[in-house]
Amino acid sequence: MDETTRKEVLLYLENAQESLSVAQLNLDNDFYPAAINRAYYAIFYAANAALTTKKISRSKHSGVLAAFRQYFVKTGIFSTELSDIYGQLMEDRHESDYGLITAMSKEDAMIDLRQAKQFVESVEALLDKEGWL
Repeated sequence: MDETTRKEVLLYLENAQESLSVAQLNLDNDFYPAAINRAYYAIFYAANAALTTKKISRSKHSGVLAAFRQYFVKTGIFSTELSDIYGQLMEDRHESDYGLITAMSKEDAMIDLRQAKQFVESVEALLDKEGWL
């Protein structure tokens, strides 16, 4: 494990934690679409942290999800539940950011934030176990 890669992993995880914190602030202040956006980005950053440990980088959101599924879900490292959470939050974020007609509820934001925390915690636990943290 090289130090440059380790630093990149840690930066992704810092971004994931910050996104969770901002999602909570948005939720607490009734900004539900913004909370969903930040919950999704927490997952996105955590997935990138995991992929970085394998020297994998993707430029598109869909590419990060596909690579996460290929290298971590299909191999059994993470459950399909985490894959489903990632996919659902990606859809929710897209809807909350671009679907101006659809209102995202407090309940939607609460569920997404809870699931994002689960996802980030799972990635952190693996990376800790593997000695990246």
